[in-house]
Order: sequence, then C-alpha cells, then structure tokens
Amino acid sequence: MPANLPILSMIAFSPLLGVLVLLFLRGDKGRLIKTVGIVTTLIPLILAAWLYVDYNYQGDPLQYKESLDWIKVPLNHEGIQQITSYFFEFKYSLAVDGISLPLVFLTALVSSMAALASVYIKKRWKTYFILFLLLETGMFGVFLAQDLFLFFLFFEITLVPMFFLIGIWGYMNREQAANRFLLYNGLGSAIMLIAFLILVTTAGFNQDPSQTEAIIYYSGDIHTIAHNLLQAPEAYVNQANTPFFMSQGMKWTVFIMLLVAFGIKLPIFPFHTWMLKVHTEAPPAIVMIHSGVLLKMGAYGLIRFGILFFPAEAHQWAWVLALLGVINIVYGALLAMVQKDFKLVLAYSSISHMGIVLLGLAAFNISGLQGAVFQLISHGLISALMFLLVGSIYERTETTQLDRLGGLAKNIPFISGILLIAGMASLGLPGLSGFISEFLAFLGLFENHRVYAIVGTLGIIFTAVYVLRGVLNITFGPKQPSLLQQGMRDARLIEAVPMITLVAFILLLGVYPSVLSQPLQQTIGSLDQLIHSVAGKIGG
Repeated sequence: MPANLPILSMIAFSPLLGVLVLLFLRGDKGRLIKTVGIVTTLIPLILAAWLYVDYNYQGDPLQYKESLDWIKVPLNHEGIQQITSYFFEFKYSLAVDGISLPLVFLTALVSSMAALASVYIKKRWKTYFILFLLLETGMFGVFLAQDLFLFFLFFEITLVPMFFLIGIWGYMNREQAANRFLLYNGLGSAIMLIAFLILVTTAGFNQDPSQTEAIIYYSGDIHTIAHNLLQAPEAYVNQANTPFFMSQGMKWTVFIMLLVAFGIKLPIFPFHTWMLKVHTEAPPAIVMIHSGVLLKMGAYGLIRFGILFFPAEAHQWAWVLALLGVINIVYGALLAMVQKDFKLVLAYSSISHMGIVLLGLAAFNISGLQGAVFQLISHGLISALMFLLVGSIYERTETTQLDRLGGLAKNIPFISGILLIAGMASLGLPGLSGFISEFLAFLGLFENHRVYAIVGTLGIIFTAVYVLRGVLNITFGPKQPSLLQQGMRDARLIEAVPMITLVAFILLLGVYPSVLSQPLQQTIGSLDQLIHSVAGKIGG
C-alpha cells in the first residue's frame, strides 16, 4: 500500500461509503440493505488488519500521522505588547500508537461481527444500518484523533446513533434505557468538554518558530498539551510570554474532572446504573458494540488524558484507582452471582472486569499497564461473543431468565459449546485471553499495592461462581418442558461465522499473547519511563 495513502482517514470514514449507498436504496430492499451494511464493515476491518501487520514495532510509537489545518480563530487580547496576535487552532490530526492500534482493530472486528448479528433486526433496516455505520465512524475517530476538539467531536458522534439504536430497536423498556444512556453520557461529555477547554486555554499554547512575528496558538494538540503540562508553570510562562498557565490546584481539578467524565463511560461505581439498562434493553448487536468497544473508550480516555497529561496526580491517586477497581470487581461479581436474568449477569460481569482495568492502571508499571490494555481487548472479544450468544438463545427461546433455561446442550450443541468456551474465557482459564490479562494486571498491582491485589483476587473466585452457575445451568441444567420443542435450530451460518471468529481471536490472544504485547511494548515502555521520572521527582 502506498506510503502517502491516508490509511487512517480511510479506516475512519469508509463506513460513510455504506451510508451514501444506503441513502439511495429503497427501504423495502431488506436483503440488499443488510448486504451493503455488512460488506461496508469489512472494508475498515481489512484496512485495520493491514495496519496492524504493517505497524513498525521498532520505530516511533506514533505512526501513520495525518495532519491538516482545520479551524483557526483569531482572538483579541490586550496586555502583552510583545505578542502580535493570538489564535485558537484546531487541526484534523490522526495517528496511531501501540495503545490505540489494537483498539482500532478491535472496533473493526466487533463492528463486523455485530453487523452479522444484526440478522435479528426485524424492522427499518435502512435507518438501522445508517445509524450503525455512523456509530462505527465515531468509534474509529475516538481512537485515532490527536486533537482534543476532534476527539470530542468523534466522541459525541457515538452518542446520537447509539441513542436511536437503543430507543428504536431495543426491548420493552428501550426508551427508558436510551434516555438514561444519553443523560449519563451527556453529563460526562459536558464535564469532559469543560476540562478540555481549560486544557486548551492554559496548556495548549504553542509558538510557531517559523513566523517572524510573535504569534501564539492555543491548540488542542494532545502532544503539545502533554509537553507543556510536564513543565513547571514558571518555565512555560517565561517561554511563551503568556499569563496563562495551569496551577497545581487547577491540575488536580482537571484530573478529577477527567476521571469522572471517563469513569462514567467505563463505568466506575457508582456511575454504572445506566449501563445495566443498556445491556438488558438494547438489541444484541448493539450490546456487542457497547460492551465490546464503547466501554473501552472510557479506559482509553483515562490512559490518554488522565495518565499522559497528569502523571504526577495519577501516581499520587494510584491508591484511589486501586480502591475503585477493587470495588468494581467485588461489587460487580457479588451482584452477578444473584441475578436471575443472564443479561444482567453479563452486565454486572462487565462492571467487575472493568475493575481489573483500573487495577492495572493503578499499578503504574509495565506489567500493570499491559494488563489493563490486554483486559480491554480480551473483555471486548469475550463480551461481544457472550452477547452474540445471548441474542441467539433469545431468538430461539424468547427468554434470558436462568430459571426458564436449561438443558440446551442437547437441542443446540454448537451454540452451547461456544457458550462454554466463552464462559471459560471470562473466568480466566489458562490458554484463553482472559487469563493473560488478569495475570498481568494483578502481577503489576502486587508490586505496589499488595492488599488491594489480594482483595481483588476474590473477584476471580466470584467470577468462577457466577459464570459456571449461569453457563452450566443454560447448557446442562434441568431441562425445561417449555424448551423441549421439536425443531429448535442450531446456529445458522451467519451466526456461526462471528462465533467462530471471536473464539479464534480469544484463543490466539491466550496462546500467543505476543501478537498484542509487541505493539504495546514501546508505547507502554515510554509511558512507564514518564511515570517513573515523575514518581522520582515526587519522592525527591
């Protein structure tokens, strides 16, 4: 592929090609609409796979950079004679590193598998796939954007399609779930926007050395802001000759705002209640995307903006992240153990598994940070597979209540077998992706916060209890008379393909974790050096 080809823009906006085609199709052409929707998702999947293979593990962690001038707004400012003019400057800037690369591929893979799972959608296929593809574009943009304003724009693009996908195609209480989703995530977005505005107007300054005049740019460039924040306030006030700087108190304020904003998305207890509604009321294909990708945006934001921008504050609050992680793990696991609806079991399981991500981040070392990213990818694959299976079972039984399911292994052996594999991966069986992610996260945490690590391991025990309770009850539990109907069909080809594909990647990550650790190594290593340098200054 040519080196000058804008591969990242092609990945981000290729779903819009499908939107363009769908706009010219009649709404009653159901099969054609579904074909266009599914085939369109394969384009970014192929491009993301090529990107993953072509990524240079030995080079600059930030690769495939694309940057264009986008928004430039002059500002009237008085008080400093040496400065000719000020500008707000936002760029269309994309790039990928070892953290965002696997998340881009995960987004492409889960989106394609969810498009296949959209076979369960029964109405308004044209509108559904238009919103579906818009959502995919937003998700790609979040992981690729290198400008705060661009990141926020893509982040908001995901909210609108998701609101309608839940509210129109969900189950009985879909409108309530959609409203709660929009309320919580809208609140998180508002907090994030305020934090971003503070960052741009304080640490976002940049003076162009090529200009003969003294011109100051206040930009949203992520790396410019990170560089300025790591300097002492006096250093960059004198360097840029500007009165704007971020005091220590303001740093703490913005850090906490970002923690809350992305904590709602993750979600962190007690900001989790909206997620339970979405997991139980949204259609299976949309829950696959929500649990497999959208929740990961919260953790990605914490890493990219919380730790990268404020390593000193994050290091001092490592015990808070560890405590929140333990609460998520134990709380989610305990409530998952007593649920009667299998969808709620999986919803609380997601809360518990996202706690492992927090533990990995709280470790503040290479093992922990790798474990956190491993957990993001692993849980994305496992949860997407689980909700695909839930949709398949519901399609055949019209229930997800555990007391109304049982003995399905005889009727649908293939689906039951895949469910067993997914369950084993979720509880961390060695050889599957769940094991390596949990092992690395707890190994990293044990170095610095042993008490939290020991308490957190209780969640693994609880996970085994609720996973085995739910999965074994569905597959080999007492047979329910209402389900012993003749002709219950096992997985169709369009269902089997995404099931087998997701299982293959779960096995690949469990057996050969280097496929993920290689792109991570350099990015995580540089981040670890940053953390240790800051920790050394604090200790000094």
